[in-house]
Amino acid sequence: MNEEKQTIHEFDLSIIYDYFSSAERQGPGSPEITLKALSFIGGLTEKSKVADVGCGTGGQTMVLAHNIPCEITGVELWPDFVSQFNKSTQSNNIHDRVKALVGNMENLPFQEEELDLIWSEGAIYNIGFKRGLEEWRKFLKQGGYVAVTENTWFTEDRPAEIQEFWQKAYPEIDTIPNKLVQMQKAGYLPVAAFVVPETCWTDYYSVMQATQESFLTKYKGNKTTEEFISYQRYEAELYYKYKAHYGYVFYIGKKI
Repeated sequence: MNEEKQTIHEFDLSIIYDYFSSAERQGPGSPEITLKALSFIGGLTEKSKVADVGCGTGGQTMVLAHNIPCEITGVELWPDFVSQFNKSTQSNNIHDRVKALVGNMENLPFQEEELDLIWSEGAIYNIGFKRGLEEWRKFLKQGGYVAVTENTWFTEDRPAEIQEFWQKAYPEIDTIPNKLVQMQKAGYLPVAAFVVPETCWTDYYSVMQATQESFLTKYKGNKTTEEFISYQRYEAELYYKYKAHYGYVFYIGKKI
């Protein structure tokens, strides 16, 4: 593995997005987990407005759309993901109330106190958990909810290999109690926190194995692509080796 490529963020964005474009979800998750998180959120009606920040191609957004009557706006940086998202809304016949926009989570296209719910699965790390919760809060109505997944330590002590990997990849990774404190300090009442099951990770990595083979064939001889796939495989290897120590946690908070 090329030592210069310390984290996924050092790879060209076009390679990253192309790699993930064929996946229904761009990270570990499942319809069941999306619905479990949704079960902690009440009071949503046809008049409610929801934002899915960092929505990707919209796998989780479609689950939300089929289970709540709200107007939903996905926000995604990559135009091709937005195009795929909006094609899905057409095929699901929900395009009258569900759409995606090209936008940046650092500058969301909403008015203050416009939203009833901000959703973000596997994406808040791009801005940081603490910063995301603090900056997005102004877009929520009083009593509105935020629901995000965040990579989290399950144990206080970790083997050096996995500790060093995540400190480089995402220095904000922390334990569940510390994340809940951050949520409360950001102005939310923590409503729920639950661990995303191991099967979401193993199913995700299994699906991406086939993508890796076709990706290497598509970009045969491209050294950068080969390094990127090597990084993806290393990350999966670390998960299988150290899954007792970390994973996604779904955090749901209510604006106070």
